[in-house]
Amino acid sequence: MNYPERFADLPVATWPRLRGLLDAVQPGGDVINMTIGEPQHDFPDFVGEVLAQELTRFKKYPDNNGEPALLDAIAGYLNRRYGVTLGHENLMVANGTREALYNAAMALCPETKNGARPVVLTPNPFYQVYCVAALSVGAEPVYVNATAETGHLPDFASTPADVLDRTALAYVCSPANPQGAVADVTYWKTLIALAEKHDFIIFADECYAEVYRETPPPGALDVAKSVGADPERIVSFHSLSKRSNLAGMRSGFVASGPENTKHIRSLRAYAGAPVPGPVQAVSARAWADDAHVAASRALYAEKFDAADEILGNLPGYRSPPAGFFLWLPVGNGEDAALKLWRDTGVRTLPGAYLSQPTPAGNPGETYIRVALVAPKEDVQRGLNLLRDCIKD
Repeated sequence: MNYPERFADLPVATWPRLRGLLDAVQPGGDVINMTIGEPQHDFPDFVGEVLAQELTRFKKYPDNNGEPALLDAIAGYLNRRYGVTLGHENLMVANGTREALYNAAMALCPETKNGARPVVLTPNPFYQVYCVAALSVGAEPVYVNATAETGHLPDFASTPADVLDRTALAYVCSPANPQGAVADVTYWKTLIALAEKHDFIIFADECYAEVYRETPPPGALDVAKSVGADPERIVSFHSLSKRSNLAGMRSGFVASGPENTKHIRSLRAYAGAPVPGPVQAVSARAWADDAHVAASRALYAEKFDAADEILGNLPGYRSPPAGFFLWLPVGNGEDAALKLWRDTGVRTLPGAYLSQPTPAGNPGETYIRVALVAPKEDVQRGLNLLRDCIKD
């Protein structure tokens, strides 16, 4: 049989790769899983009640674009959080943002840019769907390293002008996965100006926007509004997975200008699975409520305070302002992850499994990612074991 070659060069996916590294080795203690960013805090109390009330709607085909009540709740959230006013024509619901980050590229990336193969810029390290989306639309993925020297955010302005002239889309994650770095207003303004100069669309992956320690991260939409940018210049992606601890519900949304949204909706009418009606009802309630978000954020703050106390004296330790990961320099990420597992039972993720080699090196190779999603006591125990093992 003939299979497509466009995905032939993909590295082994993150989780099979991790299992290949660790699963043949016996853990050195009770297992503490600090790999996956799967929130373990309680989801809102009202979820079960709303779901039970709406169960009969599983018999009906749901609205593909999003029910009016859900779109109203999303618009309300964006207005409260960012001070932007968007209508239904600017919004599209999705089965989680991974689907949306992929399908938006399918809908919006042109076949050519300035007569050549288009480029999709992606931060490095990156969320794997960025790369697969680029390859699926026939674009060239260009990995822009996000290192300590660049504030752990991609310095897109350093990309050669000829590459920027071919750029159709640029993914950026803020707060960043895995580093927890936050794009401030100046960063967004600089990126928007670059996008306007070279005529590309910014895909702002803002799924961690509500997991921060002190200052709410600015968003791409509100900064774009403040500088009078074209509304089609930004596509913003949000999710209830991190905000409301509802990773298994698979509910998110896309927000952009009406023309972008029209194209995204048009493609999804053919190829997308609508979000089930009961899930849309729960989602509407979740986007309308901020109290449960603040409570969850306070729990993360406690765990980061514990991390600062336990790991603060480790060389290179950096306390991130947002997200729920630690990005720890350890010399060699694979070696450190294997040692931690073999000696302590603490399971972490090598940073190289989230990044690609480039001529300037692999920016994830010397790191491990540590998720602080478990209960505080488990996090403290895992971090103490990690510290002692790394120091040894």
